Amino acid sequence: MSAAIATMAPLQAPLRDPVARTRATVLLVAVVVLWPLLALAEFKPWQLFESGNLQVMANFLAGFLPPQAAPDFLALLWKATLETLAIATAGIALAFVVAVPLAVVATRALAISRIGPGPGRGIGAVIRTATRAVLTVLRAIPEVVWALVFVRALGLGPGAGVLALAVTYGGMLGKVYTEILESGDTRSARALLEAGSPRLGALFYALVPSTAQELASYTVYRWECAVRASVVMGFVGAGGLGQLMDQSMKMLNGGEASTILLTFLVLVVVADAMSAVIRRVLS
Repeated sequence: MSAAIATMAPLQAPLRDPVARTRATVLLVAVVVLWPLLALAEFKPWQLFESGNLQVMANFLAGFLPPQAAPDFLALLWKATLETLAIATAGIALAFVVAVPLAVVATRALAISRIGPGPGRGIGAVIRTATRAVLTVLRAIPEVVWALVFVRALGLGPGAGVLALAVTYGGMLGKVYTEILESGDTRSARALLEAGSPRLGALFYALVPSTAQELASYTVYRWECAVRASVVMGFVGAGGLGQLMDQSMKMLNGGEASTILLTFLVLVVVADAMSAVIRRVLS
């Protein structure tokens, strides 16, 4: 009887992760690839915990407290904050003007020449390839490099930062706009083009309605990145919080630097809140 019960009882297979071998292989490959890269980058985090280095970092961070709150400095900070916002907003606005036409030309779903085997099919492909190459060149050069170039041409000030953001972020926005427009269902756009609609009609009536939330969210995210970038470009003379931060650091005034960092944190939080509101409105 006991033998029969034992036979009827379900046999439990030993627990085993079915993808354990795959995970182990991926981990091994990651270690093999990353280890020489970390060695080449001289990545040695244990040096941070040496007694001398810890003391240096502690002394440096101690200089950031308390934050500076003198009225004359806060007046300068307010002016620099408005300048940073102006640089980021104007730069993104110009980048949008650069990106939209390039994205419309580069988007395959809006290519009228792809509807049929017409004589312009090859020319259209060449134009799209050239446009994508322009977008690659624009976004390949960092905005700090462009800022250095425009500072030499225009002199110190926020104008150089605006143009630097317009060039680099124009390429970034155009590239991502193209990918977003092509990633969705493009059959409605093709139908409109086949019915004789112009590109802008297919864009605004077929592609934009289904991708508006993603397009707006990415644009606001790029504005947030532009705020950070404008701070960095200030170190090369492009104005804003970065230039004020550079002056404070050169004068070894940690309190002023701390106040500037707190202001920058507030700007990032505000930008994130704006992105959430826009996504909610467009949803």
